[in-house]
Amino acid sequence: MIPILLALALAWSDQIVYFVLVDRFADGDRANDANADPKAPGAFHGGDLKGLTAQLDEIASLGVTAIWINPLVKQIDGHVDKVGFPDWAYHGYWADDFTRLDPRFGTESDLKAFVDACHARGIKVLLDVVYNHAGYGSHYLSDPKTKSWLRNPALGECGNDDVTQCVGGLPDFRTEKPEVAKFLLDAQIGWAKRSGVDGFRLDTVKHVSHAFWQEHRRRTRVELGPDFFLLGEVWGGDAEVLDPWFEGDELDAGFDFGFQGSVLGFLQGRGRTVAFNRYLEKRSKIRPGHLLADYLSDHDVTGALFQLGGDVQLFRLAATLQLTSWGIPIIYYGEEVARPGGKWPDNRSDMPWGSREILPGAGLARDEALRGDYQKLIAIRRAHPALSRGTHTGLSTDGDLLVFARRDGQDAVVVAVNRGPAAVSVTFAAPEEWGAKTITDVLDGSAVPRQGATVQISVPPRTARILAP
Repeated sequence: MIPILLALALAWSDQIVYFVLVDRFADGDRANDANADPKAPGAFHGGDLKGLTAQLDEIASLGVTAIWINPLVKQIDGHVDKVGFPDWAYHGYWADDFTRLDPRFGTESDLKAFVDACHARGIKVLLDVVYNHAGYGSHYLSDPKTKSWLRNPALGECGNDDVTQCVGGLPDFRTEKPEVAKFLLDAQIGWAKRSGVDGFRLDTVKHVSHAFWQEHRRRTRVELGPDFFLLGEVWGGDAEVLDPWFEGDELDAGFDFGFQGSVLGFLQGRGRTVAFNRYLEKRSKIRPGHLLADYLSDHDVTGALFQLGGDVQLFRLAATLQLTSWGIPIIYYGEEVARPGGKWPDNRSDMPWGSREILPGAGLARDEALRGDYQKLIAIRRAHPALSRGTHTGLSTDGDLLVFARRDGQDAVVVAVNRGPAAVSVTFAAPEEWGAKTITDVLDGSAVPRQGATVQISVPPRTARILAP
Protein backbone atom coordinates (compact mmCIF):
# COMPACT_ATOMS: atom_id res chain seq x y z
CA MET A 1 0.00 0.00 0.00
CA ILE A 2 1.24 3.51 -0.83
CA PRO A 3 1.74 5.57 2.36
CA ILE A 4 -0.94 8.25 2.86
CA LEU A 5 1.39 11.25 2.57
CA LEU A 6 2.96 9.80 -0.58
CA ALA A 7 -0.47 9.17 -2.07
CA LEU A 8 -1.53 12.76 -1.42
CA ALA A 9 1.67 13.94 -3.10
CA LEU A 10 1.00 12.03 -6.32
CA ALA A 11 1.15 14.14 -9.44
CA TRP A 12 -2.25 14.68 -11.04
CA SER A 13 -1.03 12.72 -14.05
CA ASP A 14 -1.06 9.66 -11.78
CA GLN A 15 -4.45 10.26 -10.14
CA ILE A 16 -7.49 8.00 -10.53
CA VAL A 17 -10.71 9.90 -9.84
CA TYR A 18 -14.08 8.62 -8.60
CA PHE A 19 -17.05 10.88 -9.42
CA VAL A 20 -20.02 10.86 -7.03
CA LEU A 21 -23.44 12.47 -7.18
CA VAL A 22 -23.81 12.85 -3.41
CA ASP A 23 -27.61 12.54 -3.39
CA ARG A 24 -27.46 9.16 -5.14
CA PHE A 25 -24.76 7.49 -3.04
CA ALA A 26 -25.68 6.97 0.63
CA ASP A 27 -28.13 8.52 3.09
CA GLY A 28 -26.43 9.17 6.41
CA ASP A 29 -28.92 11.64 7.88
CA ARG A 30 -32.64 10.95 7.42
CA ALA A 31 -33.46 14.27 9.10
CA ASN A 32 -32.33 16.27 6.04
CA ASP A 33 -34.39 14.33 3.47
CA ALA A 34 -36.82 17.17 2.72
CA ASN A 35 -39.00 16.32 -0.30
CA ALA A 36 -36.93 13.20 -0.95
CA ASP A 37 -38.61 10.47 -3.00
CA PRO A 38 -36.24 7.65 -3.99
CA LYS A 39 -38.82 6.24 -6.40
CA ALA A 40 -39.01 9.43 -8.48
CA PRO A 41 -36.23 9.80 -11.06
CA GLY A 42 -36.05 13.59 -10.79
CA ALA A 43 -36.40 13.97 -7.02
CA PHE A 44 -33.86 14.12 -4.24
CA HIS A 45 -33.20 10.58 -3.02
CA GLY A 46 -31.64 11.42 0.34
CA GLY A 47 -27.91 10.87 -0.14
CA ASP A 48 -25.72 13.30 1.77
CA LEU A 49 -22.19 14.06 2.93
CA LYS A 50 -22.62 12.09 6.16
CA GLY A 51 -23.61 9.03 4.17
CA LEU A 52 -20.75 9.47 1.73
CA THR A 53 -18.28 9.80 4.59
CA ALA A 54 -19.69 6.76 6.39
CA GLN A 55 -19.27 4.66 3.23
CA LEU A 56 -15.97 6.17 2.17
CA ASP A 57 -14.09 2.89 2.53
CA GLU A 58 -16.28 1.48 -0.26
CA ILE A 59 -14.53 3.98 -2.53
CA ALA A 60 -11.10 3.95 -0.90
CA SER A 61 -10.85 0.16 -1.13
CA LEU A 62 -11.05 0.40 -4.92
CA GLY A 63 -7.65 2.09 -4.83
CA VAL A 64 -8.73 5.42 -6.34
CA THR A 65 -6.71 8.46 -5.33
CA ALA A 66 -9.21 11.32 -5.72
CA ILE A 67 -12.96 11.94 -5.42
CA TRP A 68 -14.94 14.50 -7.40
CA ILE A 69 -18.23 15.56 -5.81
CA ASN A 70 -21.02 17.59 -7.40
CA PRO A 71 -21.72 21.23 -6.40
CA LEU A 72 -23.03 21.50 -2.83
CA VAL A 73 -24.20 25.11 -2.48
CA LYS A 74 -27.84 25.90 -1.67
CA GLN A 75 -30.06 24.85 -4.57
CA ILE A 76 -33.45 26.15 -5.67
CA ASP A 77 -36.19 24.76 -3.43
CA GLY A 78 -38.70 23.88 -6.10
CA HIS A 79 -38.67 21.72 -9.19
CA VAL A 80 -38.92 22.12 -12.96
CA ASP A 81 -41.76 20.44 -14.85
CA LYS A 82 -40.73 21.01 -18.45
CA VAL A 83 -39.03 17.59 -18.87
CA GLY A 84 -42.18 15.54 -18.36
CA PHE A 85 -41.72 14.86 -14.65
CA PRO A 86 -40.81 16.95 -11.57
CA ASP A 87 -37.07 17.58 -11.85
CA TRP A 88 -35.29 18.83 -8.74
CA ALA A 89 -31.77 20.16 -8.17
CA TYR A 90 -30.42 16.95 -6.58
CA HIS A 91 -27.41 17.18 -8.95
CA GLY A 92 -26.24 20.53 -7.55
CA TYR A 93 -26.11 22.60 -10.75
CA TRP A 94 -29.10 24.90 -10.04
CA ALA A 95 -27.77 27.19 -7.31
CA ASP A 96 -29.90 29.63 -5.36
CA ASP A 97 -27.34 30.81 -2.80
CA PHE A 98 -23.57 30.49 -3.23
CA THR A 99 -22.88 31.54 0.36
CA ARG A 100 -24.31 28.46 2.10
CA LEU A 101 -24.55 24.73 1.55
CA ASP A 102 -27.78 22.97 0.71
CA PRO A 103 -28.99 21.29 3.93
CA ARG A 104 -30.12 18.31 1.85
CA PHE A 105 -26.42 17.62 1.18
CA GLY A 106 -25.28 18.51 4.70
CA THR A 107 -23.56 21.21 6.71
CA GLU A 108 -20.25 22.96 6.39
CA SER A 109 -18.91 20.79 9.21
CA ASP A 110 -20.07 17.71 7.26
CA LEU A 111 -18.06 18.89 4.25
CA LYS A 112 -14.96 19.49 6.35
CA ALA A 113 -15.35 16.07 8.00
CA PHE A 114 -15.64 14.45 4.56
CA VAL A 115 -12.51 16.16 3.22
CA ASP A 116 -10.57 15.27 6.37
CA ALA A 117 -11.70 11.64 6.11
CA CYS A 118 -10.56 11.54 2.48
CA HIS A 119 -7.17 13.02 3.32
CA ALA A 120 -6.76 10.50 6.15
CA ARG A 121 -7.05 7.80 3.48
CA GLY A 122 -4.65 9.49 1.07
CA ILE A 123 -7.48 10.65 -1.22
CA LYS A 124 -7.71 14.13 -2.74
CA VAL A 125 -11.01 15.95 -3.24
CA LEU A 126 -12.27 17.92 -6.25
CA LEU A 127 -15.28 20.15 -5.57
CA ASP A 128 -17.50 20.91 -8.55
CA VAL A 129 -18.22 24.64 -8.87
CA VAL A 130 -20.44 26.66 -11.22
CA TYR A 131 -19.69 30.26 -12.18
CA ASN A 132 -21.78 30.55 -15.34
CA HIS A 133 -25.34 30.37 -14.10
CA ALA A 134 -27.81 30.23 -11.23
CA GLY A 135 -30.79 27.89 -10.94
CA TYR A 136 -34.18 28.35 -12.55
CA GLY A 137 -36.12 31.04 -10.68
CA SER A 138 -33.18 31.75 -8.37
CA HIS A 139 -33.73 34.54 -5.83
CA TYR A 140 -30.84 36.37 -7.49
CA LEU A 141 -33.29 37.22 -10.30
CA SER A 142 -35.71 39.05 -8.00
CA ASP A 143 -33.45 40.53 -5.34
CA PRO A 144 -33.03 44.26 -6.18
CA LYS A 145 -29.37 44.02 -5.21
CA THR A 146 -28.57 41.20 -7.61
CA LYS A 147 -31.13 41.05 -10.43
CA SER A 148 -28.86 43.14 -12.66
CA TRP A 149 -26.14 40.51 -12.19
CA LEU A 150 -27.85 38.05 -14.52
CA ARG A 151 -29.17 37.81 -18.05
CA ASN A 152 -32.78 36.82 -17.53
CA PRO A 153 -34.19 34.48 -20.20
CA ALA A 154 -37.73 35.61 -19.36
CA LEU A 155 -36.80 39.18 -20.32
CA GLY A 156 -35.03 38.21 -23.54
CA GLU A 157 -31.65 39.28 -22.21
CA CYS A 158 -29.67 36.26 -23.43
CA GLY A 159 -27.10 36.58 -26.22
CA ASN A 160 -26.18 34.25 -29.07
CA ASP A 161 -22.49 33.65 -28.36
CA ASP A 162 -20.98 31.15 -25.92
CA VAL A 163 -20.43 33.67 -23.13
CA THR A 164 -23.75 35.54 -23.20
CA GLN A 165 -26.18 32.75 -24.06
CA CYS A 166 -28.35 31.29 -21.29
CA VAL A 167 -27.38 27.61 -21.31
CA GLY A 168 -30.45 25.43 -20.95
CA GLY A 169 -32.56 28.54 -20.32
CA LEU A 170 -30.76 29.13 -17.01
CA PRO A 171 -30.13 32.68 -15.72
CA ASP A 172 -26.66 33.66 -16.92
CA PHE A 173 -24.27 35.55 -14.64
CA ARG A 174 -22.79 38.71 -16.14
CA THR A 175 -19.30 37.69 -15.04
CA GLU A 176 -17.85 40.58 -17.05
CA LYS A 177 -19.10 42.86 -14.25
CA PRO A 178 -16.36 43.21 -11.60
CA GLU A 179 -18.81 43.04 -8.69
CA VAL A 180 -20.35 39.81 -10.04
CA ALA A 181 -16.98 38.18 -10.65
CA LYS A 182 -15.77 39.17 -7.19
CA PHE A 183 -18.89 37.80 -5.50
CA LEU A 184 -18.65 34.44 -7.25
CA LEU A 185 -14.90 34.10 -6.75
CA ASP A 186 -15.09 35.08 -3.10
CA ALA A 187 -17.83 32.53 -2.50
CA GLN A 188 -16.25 29.53 -4.23
CA ILE A 189 -12.69 30.19 -3.10
CA GLY A 190 -14.09 30.65 0.40
CA TRP A 191 -15.54 27.14 0.32
CA ALA A 192 -12.17 25.77 -0.77
CA LYS A 193 -10.33 27.60 2.01
CA ARG A 194 -12.67 26.43 4.73
CA SER A 195 -13.05 22.84 3.58
CA GLY A 196 -9.50 22.09 2.45
CA VAL A 197 -10.42 20.61 -0.96
CA ASP A 198 -7.54 20.05 -3.36
CA GLY A 199 -9.04 21.43 -6.54
CA PHE A 200 -12.11 22.41 -8.51
CA ARG A 201 -13.97 20.70 -11.32
CA LEU A 202 -15.16 23.71 -13.32
CA ASP A 203 -18.56 23.56 -14.99
CA THR A 204 -19.47 25.13 -18.38
CA VAL A 205 -16.03 26.64 -18.95
CA LYS A 206 -16.59 27.91 -22.49
CA HIS A 207 -19.60 29.93 -21.33
CA VAL A 208 -17.42 32.18 -19.15
CA SER A 209 -14.80 34.58 -20.53
CA HIS A 210 -11.07 33.92 -20.65
CA ALA A 211 -10.52 37.09 -18.61
CA PHE A 212 -12.57 35.59 -15.76
CA TRP A 213 -10.65 32.32 -15.86
CA GLN A 214 -7.33 34.15 -15.84
CA GLU A 215 -8.35 36.05 -12.71
CA HIS A 216 -9.66 32.79 -11.26
CA ARG A 217 -6.30 31.12 -11.81
CA ARG A 218 -4.45 34.06 -10.28
CA ARG A 219 -6.60 34.07 -7.16
CA THR A 220 -6.60 30.30 -6.63
CA ARG A 221 -2.80 30.25 -6.84
CA VAL A 222 -2.43 33.12 -4.41
CA GLU A 223 -5.13 32.08 -1.95
CA LEU A 224 -5.22 28.28 -2.26
CA GLY A 225 -1.65 27.47 -3.26
CA PRO A 226 0.22 26.78 -6.51
CA ASP A 227 -0.83 23.11 -6.58
CA PHE A 228 -4.58 23.75 -6.41
CA PHE A 229 -5.90 21.74 -9.38
CA LEU A 230 -8.34 23.02 -12.01
CA LEU A 231 -10.17 20.49 -14.19
CA GLY A 232 -12.44 22.17 -16.71
CA GLU A 233 -15.48 21.03 -18.67
CA VAL A 234 -15.37 22.46 -22.19
CA TRP A 235 -18.22 20.55 -23.81
CA GLY A 236 -17.03 18.53 -26.78
CA GLY A 237 -13.43 19.20 -25.84
CA ASP A 238 -10.25 17.40 -26.82
CA ALA A 239 -6.61 18.47 -26.81
CA GLU A 240 -7.12 20.85 -29.72
CA VAL A 241 -10.37 22.39 -28.46
CA LEU A 242 -8.94 22.86 -24.96
CA ASP A 243 -5.71 24.48 -26.08
CA PRO A 244 -6.90 28.12 -25.82
CA TRP A 245 -7.53 27.55 -22.10
CA PHE A 246 -4.21 25.75 -21.74
CA GLU A 247 -2.32 28.42 -23.66
CA GLY A 248 -3.58 31.05 -21.24
CA ASP A 249 -2.76 28.79 -18.27
CA GLU A 250 -6.38 28.95 -17.14
CA LEU A 251 -6.79 25.19 -16.59
CA ASP A 252 -4.58 22.30 -15.60
CA ALA A 253 -6.71 19.72 -17.38
CA GLY A 254 -9.89 19.27 -19.39
CA PHE A 255 -12.18 16.45 -20.43
CA ASP A 256 -11.56 14.40 -23.55
CA PHE A 257 -15.15 14.07 -24.73
CA GLY A 258 -14.20 11.73 -27.56
CA PHE A 259 -12.80 8.99 -25.33
CA GLN A 260 -16.06 7.20 -24.52
CA GLY A 261 -17.23 7.05 -28.13
CA SER A 262 -13.81 5.98 -29.42
CA VAL A 263 -13.48 3.12 -26.92
CA LEU A 264 -17.03 1.88 -27.37
CA GLY A 265 -16.80 2.18 -31.16
CA PHE A 266 -13.64 0.05 -31.18
CA LEU A 267 -15.14 -2.62 -28.92
CA GLN A 268 -18.32 -2.79 -30.98
CA GLY A 269 -16.32 -3.35 -34.16
CA ARG A 270 -16.84 0.08 -35.68
CA GLY A 271 -13.70 1.21 -37.46
CA ARG A 272 -10.28 -0.32 -37.93
CA THR A 273 -8.02 -1.26 -35.06
CA VAL A 274 -5.18 0.77 -36.55
CA ALA A 275 -7.33 3.92 -36.45
CA PHE A 276 -8.18 3.39 -32.78
CA ASN A 277 -4.50 2.87 -32.02
CA ARG A 278 -3.69 6.19 -33.72
CA TYR A 279 -6.31 7.88 -31.54
CA LEU A 280 -4.74 6.48 -28.35
CA GLU A 281 -1.28 7.45 -29.57
CA LYS A 282 -2.12 11.09 -30.27
CA ARG A 283 -4.07 11.76 -27.05
CA SER A 284 -0.93 12.68 -25.14
CA LYS A 285 0.13 15.20 -27.78
CA ILE A 286 -0.98 18.12 -25.70
CA ARG A 287 0.51 21.39 -24.51
CA PRO A 288 3.25 20.50 -21.97
CA GLY A 289 2.17 20.72 -18.36
CA HIS A 290 -1.50 20.00 -19.12
CA LEU A 291 -3.65 16.87 -19.05
CA LEU A 292 -6.82 15.27 -20.37
CA ALA A 293 -9.35 13.44 -18.22
CA ASP A 294 -11.54 10.67 -19.63
CA TYR A 295 -14.66 8.77 -18.67
CA LEU A 296 -16.71 5.79 -19.80
CA SER A 297 -19.91 7.10 -18.17
CA ASP A 298 -21.01 10.30 -16.48
CA HIS A 299 -24.07 12.28 -15.43
CA ASP A 300 -24.59 13.99 -18.80
CA VAL A 301 -24.27 11.06 -21.22
CA THR A 302 -25.68 7.57 -21.65
CA GLY A 303 -23.56 5.12 -19.67
CA ALA A 304 -21.09 2.80 -21.35
CA LEU A 305 -22.53 -0.45 -19.99
CA PHE A 306 -25.96 0.50 -21.30
CA GLN A 307 -24.52 1.40 -24.70
CA LEU A 308 -22.87 -2.02 -24.77
CA GLY A 309 -26.24 -3.67 -24.27
CA GLY A 310 -25.41 -4.69 -20.70
CA ASP A 311 -22.51 -6.86 -21.91
CA VAL A 312 -20.26 -6.92 -18.83
CA GLN A 313 -17.50 -8.80 -20.66
CA LEU A 314 -17.18 -6.01 -23.23
CA PHE A 315 -17.48 -3.37 -20.51
CA ARG A 316 -14.58 -5.04 -18.69
CA LEU A 317 -12.49 -4.45 -21.84
CA ALA A 318 -13.57 -0.81 -21.84
CA ALA A 319 -12.41 -0.45 -18.24
CA THR A 320 -9.13 -2.13 -19.16
CA LEU A 321 -8.53 0.32 -22.00
CA GLN A 322 -9.37 3.27 -19.77
CA LEU A 323 -7.06 2.19 -16.97
CA THR A 324 -4.14 1.42 -19.28
CA SER A 325 -4.38 4.63 -21.32
CA TRP A 326 -2.80 8.04 -20.92
CA GLY A 327 -4.81 10.68 -19.05
CA ILE A 328 -6.73 10.95 -15.80
CA PRO A 329 -9.38 8.20 -15.63
CA ILE A 330 -12.74 9.19 -14.14
CA ILE A 331 -14.79 6.33 -12.70
CA TYR A 332 -18.48 7.22 -12.39
CA TYR A 333 -20.01 5.96 -9.16
CA GLY A 334 -21.39 2.45 -9.39
CA GLU A 335 -20.11 1.57 -12.84
CA GLU A 336 -17.49 -0.58 -11.09
CA VAL A 337 -20.34 -2.81 -9.81
CA ALA A 338 -22.25 -2.73 -13.12
CA ARG A 339 -24.80 -0.06 -12.22
CA PRO A 340 -26.90 -0.18 -15.40
CA GLY A 341 -26.89 3.57 -16.00
CA GLY A 342 -28.83 4.20 -19.16
CA LYS A 343 -30.12 7.32 -20.83
CA TRP A 344 -30.89 10.41 -18.76
CA PRO A 345 -32.25 10.36 -16.06
CA ASP A 346 -31.36 6.68 -15.55
CA ASN A 347 -27.67 7.56 -15.83
CA ARG A 348 -28.12 9.20 -12.41
CA SER A 349 -29.64 6.18 -10.65
CA ASP A 350 -28.80 5.15 -7.10
CA MET A 351 -25.57 3.48 -6.04
CA PRO A 352 -26.30 -0.28 -5.87
CA TRP A 353 -25.69 -1.74 -2.41
CA GLY A 354 -27.04 -5.27 -2.85
CA SER A 355 -27.93 -6.84 0.49
CA ARG A 356 -26.46 -3.98 2.53
CA GLU A 357 -29.09 -1.80 4.18
CA ILE A 358 -27.78 1.46 2.78
CA LEU A 359 -30.31 3.86 1.33
CA PRO A 360 -31.30 4.91 -1.25
CA GLY A 361 -29.82 1.97 -3.23
CA ALA A 362 -30.41 -0.89 -0.78
CA GLY A 363 -31.41 -4.04 -2.64
CA LEU A 364 -30.10 -2.93 -6.03
CA ALA A 365 -28.02 -5.68 -7.65
CA ARG A 366 -24.25 -5.26 -7.90
CA ASP A 367 -21.51 -7.24 -9.64
CA GLU A 368 -18.78 -7.95 -7.10
CA ALA A 369 -16.65 -9.80 -9.65
CA LEU A 370 -16.49 -6.70 -11.82
CA ARG A 371 -15.57 -4.64 -8.76
CA GLY A 372 -12.71 -7.05 -8.11
CA ASP A 373 -11.52 -6.52 -11.67
CA TYR A 374 -11.54 -2.77 -11.10
CA GLN A 375 -9.47 -3.19 -7.95
CA LYS A 376 -6.96 -5.27 -9.88
CA LEU A 377 -6.77 -2.82 -12.81
CA ILE A 378 -6.35 0.16 -10.51
CA ALA A 379 -3.61 -1.60 -8.55
CA ILE A 380 -1.80 -2.41 -11.82
CA ARG A 381 -2.05 1.20 -12.98
CA ARG A 382 -0.71 2.50 -9.67
CA ALA A 383 2.17 -0.01 -9.75
CA HIS A 384 3.25 0.99 -13.27
CA PRO A 385 3.92 4.68 -14.01
CA ALA A 386 4.09 3.82 -17.71
CA LEU A 387 0.31 3.35 -17.73
CA SER A 388 -0.50 6.81 -16.44
CA ARG A 389 2.21 8.94 -18.04
CA GLY A 390 4.16 6.80 -20.48
CA THR A 391 4.41 6.88 -24.25
CA HIS A 392 2.14 4.76 -26.45
CA THR A 393 3.44 2.50 -29.22
CA GLY A 394 1.27 0.17 -31.27
CA LEU A 395 2.78 -3.31 -31.61
CA SER A 396 -0.05 -5.04 -33.48
CA THR A 397 -3.02 -3.27 -35.02
CA ASP A 398 -4.50 -5.84 -37.41
CA GLY A 399 -7.98 -7.35 -37.33
CA ASP A 400 -9.70 -7.46 -33.96
CA LEU A 401 -6.53 -7.54 -31.85
CA LEU A 402 -4.86 -4.39 -30.53
CA VAL A 403 -1.48 -4.74 -28.84
CA PHE A 404 0.36 -1.68 -27.56
CA ALA A 405 3.28 -0.85 -25.29
CA ARG A 406 3.33 1.87 -22.65
CA ARG A 407 6.79 3.08 -21.58
CA ASP A 408 8.10 5.45 -18.93
CA GLY A 409 11.77 5.34 -17.94
CA GLN A 410 12.59 1.72 -17.16
CA ASP A 411 8.94 0.77 -16.76
CA ALA A 412 7.29 -0.91 -19.75
CA VAL A 413 3.91 -2.63 -19.99
CA VAL A 414 2.30 -4.37 -22.98
CA VAL A 415 -1.50 -4.42 -23.26
CA ALA A 416 -3.39 -6.76 -25.61
CA VAL A 417 -7.14 -6.39 -26.20
CA ASN A 418 -9.09 -8.80 -28.41
CA ARG A 419 -12.51 -7.44 -29.31
CA GLY A 420 -13.35 -10.32 -31.62
CA PRO A 421 -15.21 -13.65 -31.29
CA ALA A 422 -12.14 -15.87 -31.83
CA ALA A 423 -8.80 -16.33 -30.09
CA VAL A 424 -5.88 -14.55 -31.75
CA SER A 425 -2.15 -15.27 -31.47
CA VAL A 426 0.46 -12.60 -31.94
CA THR A 427 4.24 -12.36 -31.85
CA PHE A 428 6.04 -9.14 -31.00
CA ALA A 429 9.46 -7.89 -29.95
CA ALA A 430 9.78 -7.54 -26.19
CA PRO A 431 10.37 -3.95 -25.02
CA GLU A 432 14.06 -3.36 -24.36
CA GLU A 433 13.20 -2.28 -20.82
CA TRP A 434 12.26 -5.86 -19.97
CA GLY A 435 15.80 -7.14 -20.50
CA ALA A 436 15.94 -10.81 -19.55
CA LYS A 437 13.29 -10.55 -16.82
CA THR A 438 10.52 -13.09 -16.40
CA ILE A 439 7.25 -11.75 -17.78
CA THR A 440 3.82 -12.22 -16.21
CA ASP A 441 0.26 -11.52 -17.24
CA VAL A 442 -0.45 -9.28 -14.27
CA LEU A 443 -4.21 -9.70 -14.71
CA ASP A 444 -4.24 -13.42 -13.94
CA GLY A 445 -0.72 -14.03 -12.64
CA SER A 446 0.22 -16.52 -15.35
CA ALA A 447 3.76 -16.71 -16.69
CA VAL A 448 4.33 -15.51 -20.25
CA PRO A 449 6.87 -17.61 -22.19
CA ARG A 450 9.42 -15.81 -24.30
CA GLN A 451 12.10 -16.75 -26.76
CA GLY A 452 14.91 -14.31 -26.23
CA ALA A 453 13.74 -10.92 -27.44
CA THR A 454 10.46 -12.28 -28.83
CA VAL A 455 7.15 -12.85 -27.07
CA GLN A 456 4.27 -14.88 -28.44
CA ILE A 457 0.88 -14.86 -26.78
CA SER A 458 -2.65 -16.03 -27.48
CA VAL A 459 -5.52 -13.75 -26.49
CA PRO A 460 -8.92 -15.43 -26.00
CA PRO A 461 -12.01 -13.84 -27.56
CA ARG A 462 -13.27 -10.62 -25.94
CA THR A 463 -10.44 -10.71 -23.43
CA ALA A 464 -7.47 -8.56 -22.44
CA ARG A 465 -3.96 -9.39 -21.24
CA ILE A 466 -1.53 -7.03 -19.50
CA LEU A 467 2.12 -8.08 -19.56
CA ALA A 468 4.91 -6.78 -17.35
CA PRO A 469 8.02 -8.06 -15.52
